[in-house]
Amino acid sequence: MQQHNAKLATLVASRLCHDLISPVGAIANGLELLALSGTPLDTPELALVDDSCRAARARISLFRVAFGHAEGEQMIGPPEASRLLRDYCKGGRLSCDWRRQSAAPRPEVQLALLAVLCCESALPLGGQIEVEELNQGWRITGTGKRIAHDAALWSLLAHPGKLPALSSAQVHFPVLAALAEERGRSIEVTAGDAAVTIEIS
Repeated sequence: MQQHNAKLATLVASRLCHDLISPVGAIANGLELLALSGTPLDTPELALVDDSCRAARARISLFRVAFGHAEGEQMIGPPEASRLLRDYCKGGRLSCDWRRQSAAPRPEVQLALLAVLCCESALPLGGQIEVEELNQGWRITGTGKRIAHDAALWSLLAHPGKLPALSSAQVHFPVLAALAEERGRSIEVTAGDAAVTIEIS
């Protein structure tokens, strides 16, 4: 039942991201047409619209890969993965370094991005996240000035079971746990005062 729910959740996410990216893209295209027509875009109002549009596109693009339905042999290369993370982090207190040098199947990238979101949750003051290839798996490490480690959430990754009380901002934890279990993968978490590491094997 848990695997069925996980698949249903990814299908819902795919639908939402697919339907949202088009109108957001249309707003961006409209701004480009205004610029081509000679309308100045450096006014505070249009600058705010442009920045918000870029941020929305970045988040939807990353969420589409992280939460959307992922099957088949579609590959995602380092440039695309790096761009997704760079755009997502732009203007914030978080930076992400995608260190894998080769392309990876989309289901694998999905697990890595969900782990990135988990590490982001542990860095309330911002910090650095590194994504590395690990023996046909992943090592995602988040470092920062302070680590917010919710034991119930993090133990869920290594030991999937009954869900603790969750908010929408924490949904990536059970989704990662369910998808990893469905795909026969194991997760190990190590947390300290200044770093948290997720290893997926």
